[in-house]
Amino acid sequence: MADMKVNLCGIELDNPVIPSSGTFGYGYEFAELYDINMLGTFSFKGTTRDPRFGNPTPRIAECTSGLINAVGLQNPGVDAVISDELPKLEKVFHKPVIANVSGFSVDDYVYSCEKLDKCPQVGWLEVNVSCPNVHGGGMSFGTMPESAAEVTRAVKAVTTKPVFIKLTPNVTDIVSIAKACEEAGADGISLINTMLGMRIDLKTRKPVVANTMGGFSGPAVFPVAVRMVYQVSNAVKIPVMGIGGVSSAENVIEMMLAGATAVQVGAANLVNPYVCRDIVNDLPKVMEKYNIASLKDIIGGLR
Repeated sequence: MADMKVNLCGIELDNPVIPSSGTFGYGYEFAELYDINMLGTFSFKGTTRDPRFGNPTPRIAECTSGLINAVGLQNPGVDAVISDELPKLEKVFHKPVIANVSGFSVDDYVYSCEKLDKCPQVGWLEVNVSCPNVHGGGMSFGTMPESAAEVTRAVKAVTTKPVFIKLTPNVTDIVSIAKACEEAGADGISLINTMLGMRIDLKTRKPVVANTMGGFSGPAVFPVAVRMVYQVSNAVKIPVMGIGGVSSAENVIEMMLAGATAVQVGAANLVNPYVCRDIVNDLPKVMEKYNIASLKDIIGGLR
């Protein structure tokens, strides 16, 4: 029988399949479609200190082999997430969940992480220093080793649960930033977030999204994500969650061979809301096809 279990910073997951932040809401929306407890876990919608309406519309545009989004971290704010969203989630999801946190200052990150760390449902904190869709903050913290490390140290000082730092691919040296986060106390690294992209409407001669640029994701970025997961996992001793263009069980296996302990599925959820369910169901067959008895055994298998 295929063993799909993996261990993520001391918490055992039934499988490594994790819907990524911004593509799965707060979970209960998808619970109307299937039993989301079949997932390893999921990362809920990016949460900030204060409520955010997000960017002007249009905010999402389809592209060849992917999509551009500039939602702008729309969310009700951390206090409302704790008081309103987590109780709804508790009714349908009975495993620890990943709390994804964004901010516009170090104090913002500290405030939200300290509050979410106290929530029993939260198993891990995923600190997003890599959002390309907001102005003043977001990705700016993740483009320099020093600033990424500063956020990491500040968050670790007020939390007890494992902290994953989510990094941007829009840099020249992803390894130096990941190592700086590890040295600052990070328990894990999530990568990659979306790449910065842009499209122009030929009829209007205007950008297709109101924000001009946005995060490009989908199958087209998968090779970049695999490359960065491989580079980072070989440079750090902490676990890596691989993200970027994953849409099949085969993609999950490839990410894990590159070094990922767990694998997040993002844009594919917006195309097919059942994709994570299907990946979990397909994994045993794909494992058998490639003579894999246990997923733990293949993490970083490309050495």
